Parts: sequence; C-alpha cells; structure tokens
Amino acid sequence: MIPLKDENPTKSFPLITIVFIISNALIFLYQFTQPINMASTFETFGLVPIHLIQSPISTYPTIFSSMFLHSGIGHLAGNMLYLWIFGNNIEDTLGKFRFVIFYLVCGTLASLGHILTDFQSEIPMVGASGAISGILGAYLILFPFARVKTLIFLGFLITIIRIPAIVLLVIWILIQVFSGVVSGDGGVAWFAHIGGFVAGMLLILPFQDLKNR
Repeated sequence: MIPLKDENPTKSFPLITIVFIISNALIFLYQFTQPINMASTFETFGLVPIHLIQSPISTYPTIFSSMFLHSGIGHLAGNMLYLWIFGNNIEDTLGKFRFVIFYLVCGTLASLGHILTDFQSEIPMVGASGAISGILGAYLILFPFARVKTLIFLGFLITIIRIPAIVLLVIWILIQVFSGVVSGDGGVAWFAHIGGFVAGMLLILPFQDLKNR
C-alpha cells in the first residue's frame, strides 16, 4: 500500500512542509557529493544512542541534525512522500510556527523511543521518519475519515483505491509494531516510528488548543 494523495484540501499554502522537503533533499544531495565521508557524516550528525548516553550535552544537537539525514534515495523519497501528503493538513491546522515546533518535538520524542529500546547501540540513526510518524499520528486523530488515494498491490493486480486515512494509518502503525516487537527486524528504528506516532496522537490536540486560545 503506497499513499499517493489525500482528498483533504487546505486553506493555506503549505510553506513549512515544502521548506522541510527542500531542506531534506538539499542535504541529501550534499551528502552524496562527499561519498567517501558518508560514514563519518552519519557518525558526526546522526543520532548514536550510546554517545548520547555517555556525552549528552555535546551530542544533544544530533537529535535534530539526524532528522535531516537519509541513508538512500528510497529512504528520502518515502519519507518526503508521506510528509507531503499528510504534513500540509497538520501545518494548516496548527499554523506555521506551531507546526515547526510540533514536528521537532515529535522527532525528539521519537528519538527517545529509539534510545530507550536500544541505548547501547553504536549505529547512527538518521532520517525524518520519527518526526513524520508524529504527523501521521496527528492526522489519524484529526482526519480519520479523510479519503486517501492509495496504490494497492494484490499479486499481479495493481490498482488505485480511495480508502479512509484510519485504515491506511492503522495498518501502517501495526506494521511498525509487528516489525519492532514481534519480528525484531533490524536495520530500521521501528521504535522511533512508534514513539513519534504516539507522540503525534497525544500532542496534536494540546497544540491545536494553544492555537485557538
């Protein structure tokens, strides 16, 4: 299941969502102008749990810098697709400044979810997935029945159907939970996804309430 477009119009231009997408793309291009130093780039600017535990003050900035690094074009493209489809409505709901704060807070709590489940890891965590998971959690709370055009693969049959966001997003989070808890599939920070999603669900209404005051 690959989401393509939601049928949920916005009232304002999604400036911050576009800025985040462009920033991630430009940083990704910069990464690959220096392929020899890719590993050191991830080591320096990625989030390494054991480094954060051992030297918290000096490594705090990596919580944020890691959100703008990606390991490959597929990693980047998948994250930016979800951000584009679902982020504009959350930006429209919260306003631009609160959307930035919400995005970074969800990304930070997602990182905490990863650290708490693998605090001795020496592998750098990179990617916007945790913050974007927060966007997905928020979307589930605010727009559960918005229709999403989704590419579906059923064996040899490929088709596009319109499904409620609640169906798509519940399936998505169940995959994250299964992959992280049941299968223990390595190489992906599943608990960052789960942590970000839960953070987005819990924080979106308080953030929305702040805007309405």
